[in-house]
Amino acid sequence: MRIVPILTAIFVSAIIFLLVFQRDFIGETMAGIMGNSEETSDTAEQTPSTDAAETADDDDASNPNPENRISIVAYTSTARGIDSAVIVRGETEAARQVNLLSETSGTVISQPLRRGAFVTTGQEMCTLDPGTREASLAEAQARLAEARARVPEAQARVIEAEARLQEALINDRAAERLSQDGFASDTRVASATAATQAARAGVEAAQSGLESSRAGIESAAAAVAAAEREIGKLTIKASFDGILETDTAELGSLLQPGGLCATVIQLDPIKLVGFVPEVDVDRVKLGAAAGARLVNGREVTGEVAFVSRSADQTTRTFRVEVEVPNADLTIRDGQTVDMIIQAEGTRAHLLPGSALTLDDQGTMGVRIVDENTNAAFRPVTLLRDTIEGVWVSGLPDPVDVIVVGQEYVTDGVPVHVTYRKD
Repeated sequence: MRIVPILTAIFVSAIIFLLVFQRDFIGETMAGIMGNSEETSDTAEQTPSTDAAETADDDDASNPNPENRISIVAYTSTARGIDSAVIVRGETEAARQVNLLSETSGTVISQPLRRGAFVTTGQEMCTLDPGTREASLAEAQARLAEARARVPEAQARVIEAEARLQEALINDRAAERLSQDGFASDTRVASATAATQAARAGVEAAQSGLESSRAGIESAAAAVAAAEREIGKLTIKASFDGILETDTAELGSLLQPGGLCATVIQLDPIKLVGFVPEVDVDRVKLGAAAGARLVNGREVTGEVAFVSRSADQTTRTFRVEVEVPNADLTIRDGQTVDMIIQAEGTRAHLLPGSALTLDDQGTMGVRIVDENTNAAFRPVTLLRDTIEGVWVSGLPDPVDVIVVGQEYVTDGVPVHVTYRKD
């Protein structure tokens, strides 16, 4: 039997016992040994640090802070004038768009123009087969000539009737004088009077015939105008310079009244359309400068051309249109755009965003240092968020804004201010 492994196991067990169950005793023993070795040096030395600590404690006791102020960091801000703006998201819209529709029926006899083509004012888009319309025009013109030829004959009849009336009046006056002198009978006088009345009736009939002839001229002229207008409807023309958005009607197709010939849009200038909330609509003025950025990053500028006076019934917003030059036609209809519309400037403070806080009611604002060196809450209106900070309004000028420690003070709490430099 080997004795060494047994002795080793006993020794290890003893050490484990001492470390686990007698560790407090071992610690006290070691502390006593170390304390005896350092006692002499601790007693002999008088360190400067101990004296300084005692001096500092004495100073704190002799100079207490009776006001118990909370230390904060503040920044003195001065208001500056900035350009205010209304930010709107919208889309581009063609300045004008029209669907060229047929006003009559007929077969298309013109070659079609393809979409994307540039057209000018008055350019023919579609031409329809005239059919019998030219014959109808010729017939109406012949009737007009016939009606005009009847007028001289009617005028001659009026002149003849008026002459007969004058003759009858002379005979009537002569018979009446002879009757007064006793040289003519009453029968002759009555006959002369009847002849005069018949002559007047003849004049009225002749004048009626003249008026009828003139009415015939007007009717024939109206028929000619209607025939000419019907022929004019056979050619459908562009109403303004623009671009064809659709092909024109195909050759041989039949167009009925209201049938689509083509769609023309005008992109220069182009409109940027957005809807402004009612709280900001009064800030948007006609002629105000506006800038916009398209989704592709392109930036353009223009002027406000229209501000609606009637709100959208669903969104309670107002339509605003900005006109932008587009001579190269690179801006298309229907693109998304972010607009910034210039509004009346205002004075505001530029503060770090971390200075903003909320009061107990959830109102956004900042805490400032008042004239009594106490903390006070002031609500603000956020105007713009930039890389340098946030622009806010609603503060006095100048003002000491707490930028560090504002979350640890409330209204009326005394503060010890350390001012931050720019």
